[in-house]
Amino acid sequence: MTGPILLTLALASVTTLILMALALPLAWWLATTHSRIKPVIEAVTALPLILPPTVLGFYLLLLMAPASPVGGFWLEVTGSTIAFSFSGLVVASVVYSLPFAVQPLQAAFERVGPDMMEAAASLRARPLDAFLTVALPLSARGALTAAVLSFAHTVGEFGVILMVGGNIEGRTRTISIAVWEHVESLEYAQAHALSAGLLVFAFVTLFAVYAIGRGRMLHVR
Repeated sequence: MTGPILLTLALASVTTLILMALALPLAWWLATTHSRIKPVIEAVTALPLILPPTVLGFYLLLLMAPASPVGGFWLEVTGSTIAFSFSGLVVASVVYSLPFAVQPLQAAFERVGPDMMEAAASLRARPLDAFLTVALPLSARGALTAAVLSFAHTVGEFGVILMVGGNIEGRTRTISIAVWEHVESLEYAQAHALSAGLLVFAFVTLFAVYAIGRGRMLHVR
């Protein structure tokens, strides 16, 4: 039972780190740009929120196939397929959880407003310096919320993971897939133990997110 737990925690950790690295510049651009393509980028970013996980997983599986340019390149470089591997799970998780990282950060950056950045510029701070010393510290709660939601959402993934990774013990069998397998095998005790753990984890995560948000409100007041 520990195998799926450790694999899930590793997947969630790697995915969260990658998501935060991608979401910070993307959310900042969305919060500050006046480009006409902004609605298009926002729609693409939010697409996993409404797209069925199996549909997203299906197209990711096609993208990772050896016959595709991406899958073929990966096979040539690494000597193995990206689908049905831990790397494939990471790619799928990053795509599926992207809005959970971008949207809290974008909202936090938008609350900073242009006045603070203009004040930093008037003190001769370069744009990168202003971002690191002004915008990012003021958006710390949003960044923490994005990281918590990204991690938690990855832990609970099922459809996308099953489509891209299958159910390979030690490689792609996460907690949610292990629960499904135990139910299929009528092993309700094992399924209950894992499900109860996920239930507690989900409650603690939501409690933390609301506590962070309430802390921000009290700070503003």
